[in-house]
Amino acid sequence: MNITMAVDLKLVLFFTLMSTLVTISLQQEQPVLSSAEQDSVYRVLSSINSAIPWRTLFPDDLCSYPPHGVVCDYFTDPTTKNVTVHVTELSFGYVSDFTPNPPCSPNSTFSPLLITSFKHLRKLFFYQCFTGTQAFVPEIPTTFGSSLEELVFIGNPAFVGHLSGIIRNFTSLRRLVLTGNGIYGSIPDAIGDLVNVEEITLSRNKLSGKVSVSLSKLKKLKVLDLSSNGFNGNVPCSVGNLTELLKLDLSSNGFSGKIPESLSNLQALEFLDLSFNRFGNFGVPLFLSGMPRLKEVHLSGNLLGGEIPEIWENLGGVLGIGFSNMGLVGEIPASMGVHLRNMSYLSLENNKLQGKVPKEFGFLEFVNEINLENNNLSGRLPFSANFTARVGEKLRLKGNPELCVDEKLSFLKLKKCIKPDIPKPVLFVGASHSGILSPSFLVLLHFWGLFIVLV
Repeated sequence: MNITMAVDLKLVLFFTLMSTLVTISLQQEQPVLSSAEQDSVYRVLSSINSAIPWRTLFPDDLCSYPPHGVVCDYFTDPTTKNVTVHVTELSFGYVSDFTPNPPCSPNSTFSPLLITSFKHLRKLFFYQCFTGTQAFVPEIPTTFGSSLEELVFIGNPAFVGHLSGIIRNFTSLRRLVLTGNGIYGSIPDAIGDLVNVEEITLSRNKLSGKVSVSLSKLKKLKVLDLSSNGFNGNVPCSVGNLTELLKLDLSSNGFSGKIPESLSNLQALEFLDLSFNRFGNFGVPLFLSGMPRLKEVHLSGNLLGGEIPEIWENLGGVLGIGFSNMGLVGEIPASMGVHLRNMSYLSLENNKLQGKVPKEFGFLEFVNEINLENNNLSGRLPFSANFTARVGEKLRLKGNPELCVDEKLSFLKLKKCIKPDIPKPVLFVGASHSGILSPSFLVLLHFWGLFIVLV
């Protein structure tokens, strides 16, 4: 071995030794999860899926080498300056390859340790975990949740219990998402204590009763989704006080009465869905014209009646309109095609609309679905072959027996127009409004006739 190789080998050994010493030193200095909290994590994982040998697969410190879905963070005591580590996030249920959380089993259970052993928990997430064996909403102690920011249960039909059992004084909570579960009962007034909450999604549960007016206290709320439940009565006017709302979805419930005018206060609102309720015959709300940030508005399935109003001038950002099954009459306003230039979706089917399809719709560059089925529309369809080819099968027109198309659009399976649409000539009648030629005009006509003969 020459001198150079010997020196290189010594350097390699030196740096390897130093790296090992640094690693050991760091491991000694880095705090580890307490044995009690580590054991609680193992037991919770086992309650989610007992078929997986969690202790064998992850034998080391769970904050240093955790399974996906277990997240820790460091905390410094302000007095002693001691640093400790605690579990801050627990997410269960396989979502995708990008979020491979610990998979749940059909007999997953909700471990009481979840609400007693993790004092620093910020996020608790379950996706399709409680689908077989029934799991009940636990009695959450007042000591739990001071740090909780996200409470998310999605697609857990066997997770049952009263909503009031979940709502606590979670003053740090930003997201409350309970969708597709077995949660029942009414919304408790205590929901107004979630002063920092930005999203409340309670869709696809078994909730009922009237909506609590205490929701109006949630001044930071940006998303309110109560869709697909059994709520009834009037929508509280106080919902209009939630001026930070971006999304309001009350669809598929039993709300009745009049859509409150106070919703006009929601100037930041982008998504409004009130479809499939029992709102009364008060017409399409005119206050929509004063909500310039709207991107989608859905009122389908409410027999509001009346005509489609001329409210579209300030709604150029609208992308989607759902106005089906509403008992609408009259003609489709051409102004919709003029002002809604960004529209991609229009649903007007199953109404009593009549007259022609506005030719202005044919100039909508971004539209990819128009449904006008089952109305009383008539006349020649004004769309070009390029337009109809672009929209394709999502141009739905059947159920309008008086609507016709030219030969080039015969693939739409509507009747063919018999003769071209030629405007009728208008007879000039001078200043007379009676429809009879005036005497002065007749004298002039005779004069010109005599002049032509003589010439």
